[in-house]
Amino acid sequence: MNTLTAGAKAPQFTLQDQHGTSVSLADSLKQGPVLVYFYPKAATPGCTVQACGLRDSKAALDSHNVTVFGISPDPVAKLAKFAEKQALNFTLLSDEDHSVADAFGVWGEKKFMGKTYDGIHRLSFLINTDGTIAHVFDKFKTKDHHEVVLAQIAG
Repeated sequence: MNTLTAGAKAPQFTLQDQHGTSVSLADSLKQGPVLVYFYPKAATPGCTVQACGLRDSKAALDSHNVTVFGISPDPVAKLAKFAEKQALNFTLLSDEDHSVADAFGVWGEKKFMGKTYDGIHRLSFLINTDGTIAHVFDKFKTKDHHEVVLAQIAG
């Protein structure tokens, strides 16, 4: 796993959102900075806590003109259910073949309860409008992810 670092160019991508609509990073960067956060699986406890923290911080993120993309290997239908059940107010993107996760360097070996498997590592990237990575968030708990992001954005 070769995770991208601050200063690197973010890989360009287009993925399907929870509504089945194609969403591209390039188009979104025209509106302002983008927070791309990778999470392992929709509707699991940790991922729900993390998503709800960002949902509840939308006004603060909007005040800094930051668009949020949550990316997981879940299919579009599962993302739609997750977004609806949790009343999420930001975009979830489906990366079923984990090609975007690979490009960002967040797909790799994980260990859980004695088992080793490949999956998404929970990392987030703040991307500037010029397409460079401004900050990589790799040290946070799911319950305070939104606070760590807001503290960085606020400067």
